[in-house]
Amino acid sequence: MNFFYASLIAFAVTFLTMPVLIKVLKRKKLGDAPGGRKIHKQFIPSMGGIAIFAAVAVSLAIWAWQFPLPDIRYLLGAIALMFFVGFRDDMVELKASHKLLGQLVAVLLVVVVSDIRIKDLHGFLGIGELHFIISYTFSAFVILALTNAFNLIDGLDGLAGTIASIIFSCLGTWFVFQGLESYALISFTFLGGIIAFLFFNWHPAKIFMGDTGSLTLGFTMGALVIAFMENNAALPDGAFLKFEPTFTAGIALMLFPLYDMARVFTRRIRRGQGPMTPDKSHVHHFLMRMGLKHDRVAVLLGALQLAFIGLVLLMKDVSDHIALPVISVLVLALGFRLDQISVKYVKKKVHKEPRVLSQRKKKSSKKKIEVDREGLKESRINLN
Repeated sequence: MNFFYASLIAFAVTFLTMPVLIKVLKRKKLGDAPGGRKIHKQFIPSMGGIAIFAAVAVSLAIWAWQFPLPDIRYLLGAIALMFFVGFRDDMVELKASHKLLGQLVAVLLVVVVSDIRIKDLHGFLGIGELHFIISYTFSAFVILALTNAFNLIDGLDGLAGTIASIIFSCLGTWFVFQGLESYALISFTFLGGIIAFLFFNWHPAKIFMGDTGSLTLGFTMGALVIAFMENNAALPDGAFLKFEPTFTAGIALMLFPLYDMARVFTRRIRRGQGPMTPDKSHVHHFLMRMGLKHDRVAVLLGALQLAFIGLVLLMKDVSDHIALPVISVLVLALGFRLDQISVKYVKKKVHKEPRVLSQRKKKSSKKKIEVDREGLKESRINLN
């Protein structure tokens, strides 16, 4: 019940502070102006992550003393550091190298100091326990990838919040059942803040979460997913909600952000561009070209994310060597089908529209001037 109260407090603080934050940000002109790749048509304040982070801090200050803090205090410090990296980037854009450096410091706090890392692949691809250097490196890479993958999907009203609420609710529920109360507390406090944020971010959005929110949420989810994987693997055989395909279960929790990032990076590299070059090749852009609105895209992608988590739940007793190929084939098939449908829809739409040259054709032609010849004969004008 304490987790419900913690989530409720985070919800209330976010819900009450968000209108004030929106007014302040509008007054200070801190937000996203329309134009370029922006989908919105008017100025929208950003940095909604401030309210979420403040709500989580308040809720944790009230409830965290009841749970064992030593195992999460460095994680909380890393989350706070990532929040300030995002906050600094929203206020004054950071260089890519400086931004990555700040993220690396936060990652090191989690991987090295908190020891939240992938220590063993448990036979996946024939790999068992990892050398500690490989473990640190691979875990840092995974958290950075998950953090920035989530950051990349924050381009549509309600989408990032919907995906985050699904992930945090799944993680929090699993941690509760396994008695990992401190991790459950973090999950549910963030969940409460995100649900309240969605009231203001749902289409038409009144505020965006910005890097302040997306980096903080992505980093927190990345760290908790690794904690889930390691604690799940340590459960005895036959334990309740133990997933045999540990690696696949971790991927499924962040499946949509990971797929979207891989898809976008692949398309950009094929075009000879850098993987971080901004464009409109995200999944939500394709769905919107098909005529779907913001809210429908968010619900559809959230439902797909939840469906794949449910599929892994059904396959929880099979190995990664079976579960991962099944998930991969389904995801790639859906992605391929999406490309086919979206291209077909765009071609059909273009075909129906009038041609550009016909639009430019002058509708008005020279009118013939009718002359009253009989009248001219009787006039006094000299026609010689």
